[in-house]
Amino acid sequence: MLVEDFDYHLPEHLIAQKAAEPRDSSRLLVLNRETATLEDRIFRDIVEYLNPGDLLVLNDTRVIPARLLGEKKGTGGKAEVLLLRQKESLLWEALVRPGARLKEGAQIVFGGGLLEAKIEKHLEEGLRIVRFKCDRPFMEVLDELGKMPLPPYIQAELEDRERYQTVYSKNPGSAAAPTAGLHFTEELLQKIAAKGVKKAFVTLHVGLGTFRPVSEETVEEHKMHSEMYQVPEATWELIQKTKEAGGRVIAVGTTVVRTLESVGRTGKLFGETDIFIYPGFQFQVVDSMITNFHLPKSTLLMLVSAFADRGMILKAYEHAVREEYRFFSFGDAMLII
Repeated sequence: MLVEDFDYHLPEHLIAQKAAEPRDSSRLLVLNRETATLEDRIFRDIVEYLNPGDLLVLNDTRVIPARLLGEKKGTGGKAEVLLLRQKESLLWEALVRPGARLKEGAQIVFGGGLLEAKIEKHLEEGLRIVRFKCDRPFMEVLDELGKMPLPPYIQAELEDRERYQTVYSKNPGSAAAPTAGLHFTEELLQKIAAKGVKKAFVTLHVGLGTFRPVSEETVEEHKMHSEMYQVPEATWELIQKTKEAGGRVIAVGTTVVRTLESVGRTGKLFGETDIFIYPGFQFQVVDSMITNFHLPKSTLLMLVSAFADRGMILKAYEHAVREEYRFFSFGDAMLII
């Protein structure tokens, strides 16, 4: 299967630079897989498509200010560290720039010395193991010095950090937001609950696996980077009960899809997953999905193409471009039923 098969044309002006206000005023494209039809709606209309007895599953991860800007000790050259995964209290897996100049042993200073880092080890795929040193609790210093790790296609400054968090975010650890959840408000969640739709949470800390570009020519050659996940027993029990009662399990975002399908295959409620979902994949847990519009030739576009027919998804994307939907992290949403 060629990666080129998941390409589409996107005019640059459709890449959303800021989130819609209020959150639930973003647009919603509803794709019905059975009838192969599309409907243009507003996100708050999603209540109409949910039924009593359905279960909404959300990712409660919280984005950390993972982008650190500093200077290389000794030369004063600019250096950047993007934290991806905490290994120990002061030891992190990270991406660094400029990679070629930050060799093992290189030291970086942030905030005039409030925080220091040493490159301990080079890993595959440009990753580094970085050890930090500071006099105060690390997360406290990170909160002070770090910037939110917005994707490179967003040029606008983030005025409010909370706008890149879901309203239900709780467990810190992500290097990117689970963006399908950004459209929910507390009021909308209350309306959904009032309709008899239950909600449950999982945690998947978004890392390199979600946004690393595919460089291979064929889909099958690509290797996903693993990410940490945890599914509470109560959530898994609720999923089983929902299915037994004939309700639908509705995943809010591709991170929830990957988490639930990982558990469906392994039976493990926590651990690491490098599951790669592309056409031909047999879904065991997820019945419906809420998701944003994804980058051309990305693993996330492959995932939604596995959930619906690839041709159907590409037609939906053509429609979204024609109707000038907003794309990517701060863009509009799609409901696949």
